[in-house]
Amino acid sequence: MAIKRRDFVKVAGLGAGAALVTGPRVAWPDERAMARAASGESFVLLRKEQGKRRAELPPAADFHRLPLEWYKAKAKALKEEARRRGVDGGILLTTRWNIIYATGLLHSTTERPFACFFPMDDDEGLIWLHPYLDHQLVQDWWKTDAHSYFDYHHGVGGEPYDERVDQGRTVNVYKWWGRTLARLGYGDRTIGIDSGAAAEIGLLPGHEDADRLDMFGEIDTPSKHRPSGGKFGIMAREMPDAQFVDVYDILIRHRVVKDELENRLTQRAMDYFSEIHAFVRNYLIERGRGTLDWEVENAARLWGMHRIMQDIPQDGETHNAVGIDVGLGCRTGRKTAYPHPNQVSWARIEPGHALQFAGVVRLGGYGGEQYRSFLFAPWTEWQEHVWDVHTGSYYIQAEESRAGNTCSNVAKAVHDYQVRNRCAHLVYHRPGHGEGMEGHQPPYQALGDYTVMRPGMHFSNEPGLYDPENGFGYNHGNNVLVAAEKGLQMGTAPCDREWCLLEL
Repeated sequence: MAIKRRDFVKVAGLGAGAALVTGPRVAWPDERAMARAASGESFVLLRKEQGKRRAELPPAADFHRLPLEWYKAKAKALKEEARRRGVDGGILLTTRWNIIYATGLLHSTTERPFACFFPMDDDEGLIWLHPYLDHQLVQDWWKTDAHSYFDYHHGVGGEPYDERVDQGRTVNVYKWWGRTLARLGYGDRTIGIDSGAAAEIGLLPGHEDADRLDMFGEIDTPSKHRPSGGKFGIMAREMPDAQFVDVYDILIRHRVVKDELENRLTQRAMDYFSEIHAFVRNYLIERGRGTLDWEVENAARLWGMHRIMQDIPQDGETHNAVGIDVGLGCRTGRKTAYPHPNQVSWARIEPGHALQFAGVVRLGGYGGEQYRSFLFAPWTEWQEHVWDVHTGSYYIQAEESRAGNTCSNVAKAVHDYQVRNRCAHLVYHRPGHGEGMEGHQPPYQALGDYTVMRPGMHFSNEPGLYDPENGFGYNHGNNVLVAAEKGLQMGTAPCDREWCLLEL
């Protein structure tokens, strides 16, 4: 029998108005401070900055995910390129980000193999090969055919949803892929596959020994072949008359250059993120010294999610309000002195601390990073100097991220500036990486990456400086859109002394 709340309160020995959660309230987000932080000075500064920069940025989307028509057009473009490579059967996509990019079916993955097939003989065709737990997602989305296995490892006759609970022989899902495609009539065709996983980090065919790596330079066009190992080798044995050719490089080259709709959706996500930054600055001022960084992080996540969902109807139906993520972090004191600290965020804000508020906000799978590095009085001359150099590096990186320039040139301009200003020993990483739905995406603004940047590419903007000896570090961040004259910082939270250097 289900216990009622009133009975639970009695059993717990609490009054009807008492809190049901116990613990140190100092660790919880303060509701009164949150209410005050939702408006005020920081939002005034943000609107002023947005007013100065709005004309140069893409208009924010009035939609919260890309339309299905966008994905259908993208699939046709991918198929056309694959055709020129000799693909006449279809494209089989097996990696999560390729599937999402080409179909729009936002989903999570585990060990269960998940694939889709674009047949060349049907312009609108999309055939799914998926685990049954995603049955409803597939049924409610774009499809012309769908085939499922119950779970991993699947056994013949093991389909409890259909009242069959047989303990049959184990099914190798990769063999099942091959048998299914052969049964559908593609067993003697050329199939495009995303087998070249090195493309995911920017190493395209023929680039393994490149002296000057350029993602958009010449590549060795993959040839038709018969895979002998791995999941594709297992599949190929069930299709003895088929040929295969890798198309991963086609997918990644499309994914790294965003179009107008992708840029607009990203801008909407970054606008929300900028508001979250305004809230955080106000909250820091409200709560002051002694506040746990964990509290700031969670207050921001709670407020940010509420802010976004005010604008987006959530009716519980599939494919609505998808790809929304407010992934935030806050660290203060010594933890800021490490690019990727392994200490938990559970430190109190103290005078002289550096504090980094960071994270990624996404909408419909699109968005990016936006970090701000604060410094609390009283600070040392050295702390202030490093903050100034870091902030200068942050702007140099964006200015240099223009179409036609190389990623290597961006990195050199940033690192030269850091070295000239006595911060060489504080440099631990490249200034930025390509940004996509998966987070880190090629190419990279690193000294060894000579990719020529194109309009529509996105990069993280994070030329961090870290001083473990003195226990502080800074890493402002943003999402930079490559444009004709310069890179455009899509996040609009100010990054100046008035915003970041505070007396609490």
